[in-house]
Amino acid sequence: MNIRNARPEDLMNMQHCNLLCLPENYQMKYYFSHGLSWPQLSYVAEDENGKIVGYVLAKMEEGPHNVRHGHITSLAVKRSHRRLGLAQKLVDQACGAMIENFSAKYVSLHVRKRWKPGPREGGNRAALRLYSNTLNFQISKVEPKYYTDGEDAYTMKRDLTQMADEENKHIKWGSRWDYILESMSHTSIQWFRIIIGGGEPFLPAVLQLFTFFCMQFITSLPNFKSRALQTPFCTLGTR
Repeated sequence: MNIRNARPEDLMNMQHCNLLCLPENYQMKYYFSHGLSWPQLSYVAEDENGKIVGYVLAKMEEGPHNVRHGHITSLAVKRSHRRLGLAQKLVDQACGAMIENFSAKYVSLHVRKRWKPGPREGGNRAALRLYSNTLNFQISKVEPKYYTDGEDAYTMKRDLTQMADEENKHIKWGSRWDYILESMSHTSIQWFRIIIGGGEPFLPAVLQLFTFFCMQFITSLPNFKSRALQTPFCTLGTR
């Protein structure tokens, strides 16, 4: 299975998936609006044949006190591909993009208190379990007559602060290791990979790392003025 950013040519298949799975359906111009305004936020799930089996349609909104937050407009996974964790992966990808591109503080969505009468009635319980237990959304309030047929909706929210902290930590340390590897010669990179894999020998890479940390410490001293050691290798993490 592959999760990727949605492209314009995916919109027809996303709409088809929506029609198969959900009672709330949209005209094609609504999908185009999301794609043009927030192209970073919508994702699709593909099977091994490249067929779209799920999607998340998302956007940004402005809440009270001008707080920017994300909103999941629509989320669907075909019945044949449920219970594979695709919904969680789609939402997590969208939330990560909201944080990275718009510094979103939280994400919201709406869900029916119950489905329309018919074969899908009662399906809201499964949706609520998914949003509450798996995707970490909490019911915020009830919006009366939110849907066109007069049905009430739960407004649910998920705080993105912890996810943002984890993303920042990952980016910070990921960037540091990238700088270290970029600063090493090709041979030393191979030794460094051997260390990670638990192999030997590893002396060249160890010396490189030891030298780097020593130079980092020296250049951080208040009275350090020498230009000899102020090389790009010593500017790790400042880009």
